[in-house]
Amino acid sequence: MCGVYINADPILYESRTRSLRIHGVITTVRLENLFWDVLQEIAERENLTTSQFAVKLYDELIALRGEMPTNFASFLRVCCLRYLSISEAKKAPAESEARVGNALNDSGLRVLKAR
Repeated sequence: MCGVYINADPILYESRTRSLRIHGVITTVRLENLFWDVLQEIAERENLTTSQFAVKLYDELIALRGEMPTNFASFLRVCCLRYLSISEAKKAPAESEARVGNALNDSGLRVLKAR
């Protein structure tokens, strides 16, 4: 069971520090490479660089909460996990439908049938 986790490429859990300029202040953030990869994926979907996306998250959080959490790196990790969780939830119904298959009955209503 744990093989899927322990066989991960060690580069994924190696930490990397990046400097971000947030409104003229340079802030360093240390995250594991996998989290930087996920942030980059999200940023690309938003047509932003990873740094621009991090600043956007920072600004939106300040606007909503009025303050920044004490650990911005933890906040970014949670953002990544929420993104992955939401992405997986969106895929699940489509995969489920493809597995089960569906057909129309005589009245034209969609019914599910096992394959």
